[in-house]
Amino acid sequence: MSFVFKERNPPPEWAEFKARAPHRYLVPFYRLNWAADWAAYSLGKWALVELLEYLGSFSILFVAIFYFAGAPDRMKQKHYQGWQVINTAEGKGGNGGRIDALQELNDDRVPLIGVEATNAYLEGVRLEKAEARRANFSNSDLRRANFKRASLDDADFHWANLRGADLRECNLAGSQLDDADLVGANLAGADLAQVSLERADLREVDLNQVRNWQAIKAIGKANIFGVRNAPDGFMTWARKMGAVETKAD
Repeated sequence: MSFVFKERNPPPEWAEFKARAPHRYLVPFYRLNWAADWAAYSLGKWALVELLEYLGSFSILFVAIFYFAGAPDRMKQKHYQGWQVINTAEGKGGNGGRIDALQELNDDRVPLIGVEATNAYLEGVRLEKAEARRANFSNSDLRRANFKRASLDDADFHWANLRGADLRECNLAGSQLDDADLVGANLAGADLAQVSLERADLREVDLNQVRNWQAIKAIGKANIFGVRNAPDGFMTWARKMGAVETKAD
């Protein structure tokens, strides 16, 4: 739609335009407006002005095209920066921006396979449905973390603090959870095939409908006191495998 180059009627003579002013003190402003009307009327006849208007419209179109065309590159740069934060903080304590970086990568459905996040403070991190096979979260603070439906097979959680973590329907097959603190964690529907749970603290863990628990690799000295919704036969089997029941830490 044209805004500048459009059909205009010539402005009235000054005397007629001046008569529209309701008060004398407004006459100078009406004079400026009248002059502007004549300038717009005159410029509206110039083909150059029309050309400039079209060029301005096309420039907006080109900017929009380049913006959307560059979206993949901006996304790649965002992901690169996220990985840079994670890799720079590798092996260091504290957060170091890793919570935001991991969550943003996962929200963009970037696989976190083999990610290194040892000794990290990741309390409350949200990694629902993450592809984090062979990830290393050993000795990390993952209290109240959300790993619901995540792929965590062959992941390393040695000495990790997973108190109150949401591990529902996770694939934990082959993962290492030795010495992990899982007090109050929710493992409902999780796959525990070949999981190692030696000396793990499983007090008050929810095991509702866990899968492949008979194929747990090791559970010796794990504390199963107060386990909730355990499958039939689990407690007896765990005791035979060396698990203990101790109320205190």
